Amino acid sequence: MASELDALLDHAAIDRLQRAYADGVTRRDWEQVRGLFVADAAISLDLVSRPAVQLAGPVELTDFVSAALAPFSFFQFQIVNSHIEASTVDPAAAKARMFMCELRLKHGASQRDDTYGLYRDTYRKTEEEGYGGWRFASRWYRTVARFPDNEVFPLD
Repeated sequence: MASELDALLDHAAIDRLQRAYADGVTRRDWEQVRGLFVADAAISLDLVSRPAVQLAGPVELTDFVSAALAPFSFFQFQIVNSHIEASTVDPAAAKARMFMCELRLKHGASQRDDTYGLYRDTYRKTEEEGYGGWRFASRWYRTVARFPDNEVFPLD
């Protein structure tokens, strides 16, 4: 029973971590976002229409995302669905698929420009406080659709 309860607590903590990321990016609270990652986190962003971006650590990530959000007067990060899987080998590791959308409006624009994507994340349980110690260890992102341009891309 204890291991089942531990698994539920870990799942809830990782879900809270994902939601804290969505909240921090939406509010552009880069300090909060940086605290959700291990220091050596590897981040790969496949935006499809341009070369993939490789980032090392939370500071590079927040610098990149902050600059990317500058043109938007309105931005909201929404988690559409998430599937978290505990490691069967390492109790301090987990992974997840997270489908998301970004609701966006550029400064002076009259029509939203929304993007949908898929994150494939790995997590590491640390000694850090909050979120049960769980932090993002790596993130791989791929854009899967853009509207109103009606662009749809393969998931993989």
